[in-house]
Amino acid sequence: MKSFLLLVLLFAVSFRMAVSQANEATSFKAGAAKIDITPKSEDLPSNLKGIHDHLYVRAVVLDNGITQAALISVDAGIQESSWLKYTQNLEKELGIPVPNIFISPSHSHSAIFIRGGPGGQGNDPKIALFASNLDKAMIEVVKQAKANLQPAKIGFGTGTCHLNINRDVIDPVTRLWSQGPNYEGISDKTVAVIKFETLAGEPLAVYYNYAMHPNTMFMSGVISADFPGVTSSYIEEYYHDKVVVLWSMGAAGDQNPISIKPMMDVGRFKTEAALASGKAKDESEAIMMGSSMDVQVDPKLLARQAQMISSLGQILGEEILRVMDLTKRMDTKIRIYGSQDMVGCPGRTRTNTGREGSPGTYVDGDSVKIRLSLLMLGDIALTGVNAEVYNLIAQRLKNESSFSNTIMATTTNGSANSGYIPSDDAFVRYTFQVLSSRLKPGCAEGAIVNGLLDMMDKVN
Repeated sequence: MKSFLLLVLLFAVSFRMAVSQANEATSFKAGAAKIDITPKSEDLPSNLKGIHDHLYVRAVVLDNGITQAALISVDAGIQESSWLKYTQNLEKELGIPVPNIFISPSHSHSAIFIRGGPGGQGNDPKIALFASNLDKAMIEVVKQAKANLQPAKIGFGTGTCHLNINRDVIDPVTRLWSQGPNYEGISDKTVAVIKFETLAGEPLAVYYNYAMHPNTMFMSGVISADFPGVTSSYIEEYYHDKVVVLWSMGAAGDQNPISIKPMMDVGRFKTEAALASGKAKDESEAIMMGSSMDVQVDPKLLARQAQMISSLGQILGEEILRVMDLTKRMDTKIRIYGSQDMVGCPGRTRTNTGREGSPGTYVDGDSVKIRLSLLMLGDIALTGVNAEVYNLIAQRLKNESSFSNTIMATTTNGSANSGYIPSDDAFVRYTFQVLSSRLKPGCAEGAIVNGLLDMMDKVN
């Protein structure tokens, strides 16, 4: 009897060990690809008059022998319906689970937004053509990245870059809330870098995250991926185009480039032209109308916009290259685990107008749903929020996370109907981000941070 029980016990232990080993990650693989999605000159939407630099969709596919994941960055605006279509098609055609897919639009204000947003043109047939081409490129780039899978290593590092600055500030003349450089405001200068390399130590791909708005080329009237495009191309060219470099925007809801004067100069000229035309009833409408107005701007002003994104992109690129050089700890076996969740907060609808400076008035609105995403790559916790998030929320998440390597990628995995997501303390500021937010105060910050922390707890 004792012998029989011993055999049963040994069988149970052996079976448990076999199951455990079957669920352990085997050798890690990674593959990368990029596709140019820039329209032809004759296919530019009506609000765009030229091409300054090209737009791309970039992808990295990861495989640990058990499951796969895909990181995707795209120089275009992606709405909720597009995200849903892309992820479902990728899961169906390539077998990559939806929770393991991170799609991060660059949020460049001078790229093409499929519907609405800066540069959007509603039912413009040329935007429909761009959207159709993007649909194909989104699947194709992941297919190519998957076909390029090879044994690889993954590492994480951080650097510091003093290019971003808080943009909620009291105007020194009007003494009202406005947008401008707030040198005392909250601003995380961290550059997070995930490096992928071959077993021989050759760089294969890079995923980087930084909290700064790509809005320098706004109202330029030309296609541009803004500073993220410069940064990614700068690093790719450094490695002779043997590496693919993906950008994701950090919590930049209240973060501008440290200098936006070139953009403001061009914007002021076009906004004043829109107001003078009598077609815009207020400044907010004039800003959106001015972005598509065909008015002659001093070429020197436009040149300064282009010079600025080159400066920003090269400096950020150099810091990323430095972090890559310093990142020596590389893993060849990792777990890959993805999950998503929706959190809800009370909504509001604004009843008055005015861009900023004065309080808004509101009535109760529909509740707001926010998608939270988590992708664990070994001990790297890559989190996503599908809206523009204030910087303090991401800082709080990183401070409270049990994973030291925590990243927040915003405007990622869809598009919430919230507008900006201010931190709880920011709702007393009458900036355009706060006034336009569909969220009532006191909910979103805690819902996002606690929701993501709960998702991380389930990992263990």
